[in-house]
Amino acid sequence: MEQRISLITLGVDDLATARTFFETGLGWQRAAFESEKIAFYQCGSMALALFGRADLAADAGLDLPEGADDADFQAVTIAWNGRSEAEVDSVFEEAVAAGAQPLKSPHRVFWGGYSSYVRIPGSPHLLEIAYNPGVTLDQDGRICLP
Repeated sequence: MEQRISLITLGVDDLATARTFFETGLGWQRAAFESEKIAFYQCGSMALALFGRADLAADAGLDLPEGADDADFQAVTIAWNGRSEAEVDSVFEEAVAAGAQPLKSPHRVFWGGYSSYVRIPGSPHLLEIAYNPGVTLDQDGRICLP
């Protein structure tokens, strides 16, 4: 597995307010993806995503009870993006063999990519291992959003 982080996703309770903070308050420009459920921002060699907290939990395969608090789900994930579905399969197996708890096995997802999640050993944090055909990784693994 190449040593890199491609994406940090923050699960937010109010996406519109969070977007206003970054876009109006800080002057950041959203990437070209059109979605009312998620916002992406290029941040140097990686990206930041804002996603509804409940949607992020569901995407990770977590079944949170009504009224779950931060101890149940930290609402922050990091992602390692691969260059192919086969690479995602391989890295998912490598992570599980290294002690990560599998939460969602690699499979095709609604947004057109291929995604999986594991819980990082010794922590409540999640690692998404994914392939997104809509973004490019350069030869050094830097993500480039459209």
